[in-house]
Amino acid sequence: MQRTHPGASNGVSYSLMCPSLSQPRLRWYSIAPRVLFFSLLLTLLGFAVGLLLSILAIVIAAQLRGTSPNLQLAYRSVAPSIAVAAGGVSFVVALVMEIRYYRHSKALAEIVRASR
Repeated sequence: MQRTHPGASNGVSYSLMCPSLSQPRLRWYSIAPRVLFFSLLLTLLGFAVGLLLSILAIVIAAQLRGTSPNLQLAYRSVAPSIAVAAGGVSFVVALVMEIRYYRHSKALAEIVRASR
């Protein structure tokens, strides 16, 4: 669509174009690093939160019993188990989401290509 710029006295026209949504082209091999990075972050977060909550629980339980807390249980048994569970769940969820996003973007690119 051609329009004349309202401030131009010499009738300079410019073309109004739809803004191109320039997104980087997705590649199938870029899914794995993103999934692994996201899973690693959530595994570490799960370990940290699990360790914090298990230390708090052990300290509170030891105070109620009147004994000294054995914190080895927290970082040797509880926190790694929570981290493995969080990492496994986050890996599966991230993988499913990335594959859905890849297929969705691929389908949209085909629609755009077909409409030209």
